Amino acid sequence: MEDWNDLRLVLAVARAGSLTAAAELLGIDHSTVFRRLNALEQRLAVRVFERLPGGIYQMTPAGERMAAAAERMEDEALALARDIAGADGRLSGRLRVTSSETLAYSRLTKHLAAFRAVHPGIVVELAIENRVLSLSRREADVALRPIRPREGDLWGRKLAGVAWTFFAAPAYLDAHEGAIADTSALGPHALIGWEETAGGIMAADWLERNVAAENFAYRTNSLVNQSVAARAGIGVALLPCYLGDGVPGLVRALAKPVEELAGELWIVTHQDLKGTARVRAFFDVVGDGLARERDLFEGRAS
Repeated sequence: MEDWNDLRLVLAVARAGSLTAAAELLGIDHSTVFRRLNALEQRLAVRVFERLPGGIYQMTPAGERMAAAAERMEDEALALARDIAGADGRLSGRLRVTSSETLAYSRLTKHLAAFRAVHPGIVVELAIENRVLSLSRREADVALRPIRPREGDLWGRKLAGVAWTFFAAPAYLDAHEGAIADTSALGPHALIGWEETAGGIMAADWLERNVAAENFAYRTNSLVNQSVAARAGIGVALLPCYLGDGVPGLVRALAKPVEELAGELWIVTHQDLKGTARVRAFFDVVGDGLARERDLFEGRAS
């Protein structure tokens, strides 16, 4: 194979499982992916993907070999790019950061403003994602994550613990006999929660285990919107303390954090990038700024 773009095409379809999703990954249109894949198979005289019902593309043995080769080439190219970027001493250029919607909405933006004031030559691109972006594939340079990184090629530090408890509008609590004594007393309350399909989210899973389905008055896949719904008086919402404490129109419905939901906040980069001047500067300004708010994150600043 003479063209790396052909291997990138195969890898994108293999990862996405469909032409439409692969086109989004590659930043091209569906018809271009369709045309290029058909041309590749005709040129090689081999079927790379089996076309299954529902627009699903499944790799053939030949496709698996090509995708594996493409991944090896991609890994080498990314390693080279990280190696070059890791020696970059400029305090200018682009820095791609990823964060959850909740952190970006409530705490992060003011620290980004402070960062820009100190380093105006660095352009921050913030990807607000609740999914975990790959730092190895340079989907982001720095990640703010709610979990300890498990990948061996990442480097970072814990900024704070993260506490969760229940919040509601003062008027709602006044109408429902005041604050909740403990989590066993949630029964009479209208709960604000996640969509029923939201699996793998610690807070959502806890609610599904501990609250009857008929108690949910409102569901949404956005924690920010859950906090807005609680302020509007719809019911009681389980929120991280840094999102609920100190917000006008919102008070703790349960005084103490829920111990089972104790989490963490980490700032992480790829170990090849930890020497990059832009990354170091971000760790120093934004990482240290968030760490100074540890009391708020850990539920002690109500």
